[in-house]
Amino acid sequence: MGDDLIILDGCTFMYSDESGDVEAHDGEGFFYEDVRHLASWRVLVDGKPVEPLSSRRVDYYSARIVGGDEQLAVQRDRFVSEGMHEDVLVENLSPEPREVKVEVAYGSDFADVMEAQDGGNGDGRLWAEAKARTVTLWHERDGYRRGTAVTFNRSGNVNGERARFEVRLGPRESWNLCVDVTPVVDGERKPPMLRCGAFHDHAPKMPMSLDDWLAETPELLTENDALERTHRQSNLDLAALRVRPDNVSIKHAMPGGGLPWFMTVFGRDSLIAAYEALPFHADLAQAALEALAELQATEWDNWRDAEPGKILHELRRGTLAALNEIPHTPYYGSHDSTLLWLIVLDAYERWSGDAAFVRKVEPNARAALAWLEGPADLDADGYLEYRKRSTSEVALDNQCWKDSHDSMRSADGRLVEPPIATCEIQGYAYDARLRTARLMREVWDDPETAERVERDAAELKRRFNRDFWVGERGHYALALDGDKNQVDSLTSNIGHLLWSGIVDERRAAATVRALLGEDMFSGWGIRSMSANDGGYNPLSYHCGSVWPHDNAIVAEGMRRYGFREEAARVCEALLDAAEAFGNQLPEVFAGFARDETRMPVEYPGALKPQSWAAAAPLSMIRTLLGLDVDGGKLRSRPCLPPAFERLALRDVRVHGRARATRR
Repeated sequence: MGDDLIILDGCTFMYSDESGDVEAHDGEGFFYEDVRHLASWRVLVDGKPVEPLSSRRVDYYSARIVGGDEQLAVQRDRFVSEGMHEDVLVENLSPEPREVKVEVAYGSDFADVMEAQDGGNGDGRLWAEAKARTVTLWHERDGYRRGTAVTFNRSGNVNGERARFEVRLGPRESWNLCVDVTPVVDGERKPPMLRCGAFHDHAPKMPMSLDDWLAETPELLTENDALERTHRQSNLDLAALRVRPDNVSIKHAMPGGGLPWFMTVFGRDSLIAAYEALPFHADLAQAALEALAELQATEWDNWRDAEPGKILHELRRGTLAALNEIPHTPYYGSHDSTLLWLIVLDAYERWSGDAAFVRKVEPNARAALAWLEGPADLDADGYLEYRKRSTSEVALDNQCWKDSHDSMRSADGRLVEPPIATCEIQGYAYDARLRTARLMREVWDDPETAERVERDAAELKRRFNRDFWVGERGHYALALDGDKNQVDSLTSNIGHLLWSGIVDERRAAATVRALLGEDMFSGWGIRSMSANDGGYNPLSYHCGSVWPHDNAIVAEGMRRYGFREEAARVCEALLDAAEAFGNQLPEVFAGFARDETRMPVEYPGALKPQSWAAAAPLSMIRTLLGLDVDGGKLRSRPCLPPAFERLALRDVRVHGRARATRR
């Protein structure tokens, strides 16, 4: 996607080539609520595409493309805000009059985003209704209908495939065409909210403009220019990746997943991104917590892998979801989202002091705790195992953060079949219990439940350190399989155990050493699997690649156990990688050793921007500064690598008041 142009507004995005054109390959198009409403979109002058001279995003929701030659210039300004608006300006640069034919060609297959991601098209009936200034492309599939209305401010020869305009231009004269692209869903039109010249404008319905968002971001004080650029890009990306509320299924501006295929509500991804961003934008956590609470499962549903109290994995609103051909309405196939919801709830209250919100969602928290203590433990052995019940082809076999089908492998490379109890999920369960116990005691006035939950956490920690430690290899197991045998591969998952606090103190040093060995640490970050294990592949999605959010969690875990210099080493490596990637970390990159490649290697198809990768540098800044909140007071104990002689934050908000760190 190096030369592609993508702009977005919440769950709406336009993905084109650098010229601004779309020809429905590589998943390009204009997408609204998980459906491709334009699969073809081209501007032609005298029957030919316009050669781009400059193509760039202006805001995350706007772009400008300039093309042409010494005789004729064409400028396209594009704005996405629910619908899409495009201005086409044609200018005669010559001293002679010209006659020009301008065409806008369009079409749509109305593919669901999941079909488009796989390179497919949408099934169903297609037709068009054209008038002098507008055409509506229609699609119907098994009774579910959507449309795309394309409206022009000038009359022309408009049909179901293109609009033609005959233009006479005097010397150095210009001509402008305004085009609105309006999705039609359930009979309701969704027109663009931003139009001509709306660069830097604030579209309605988003609770905070980009300018306000950046103004409320804590100021980074550093002489490291690369870190300053990464800090700014991370905050811009998080602003861009906010889901626009629709007051129906999505009511809060929470973090979405990532471009281009996952701009929707997620459980795990959104919660981890919100946690990473807490010292910078605590409102993201509040939005994610509230949105996910409103979508919390209340009943058993095998098709959707839903159980009472469970927090969702993913929500989709496209054709496949509307026709119930996929279970994402929402889908609950995540065994850690519920635990992370409880963890982030406690962390949010510590940073914000928002006890009123915590009291509001107490029923949701108790339902989540009941799920943890009940359905999450399939065989009632004290460990949380996952196994899908859904018969859908797109339901997930692995329901941990490494949710690809081949991520769970033993040291000899063999695949492990569910039910599986991964180590980090046990760590999350331990942490969620302790954090929920604190809220029980301090906010919900329930010391009895708090004491019971704390006892359960202590017992889990004792048993976990007995059953998950692989003595002959000197590290924790990735998981226990269905027969409670250890899955003995060495993976980054064990770093999450440090973050959760479940690691026995006497095993913390060995865990850190294992993570920083040459087989695990690439020089750009910690690999997802050891290079010495049979399943390792530096270009495997989850078995050898490097994930920024994963490393951010591991680094914070190292700091928690007092390994501050080791944590700083991990942070420095990832921030170096961010600089090499143009100050914007991708979702995942290859696990090749730094001294072999001299630069981090792209992972094919990695999302960028992606929410928990965008927030990872913010988490690393927190780790380097050693930030904690204790009783509403900001604590800082920095440990900086040599490249960061000065590092501080100004206007960090704790319990509603701005604070500063010093270094």
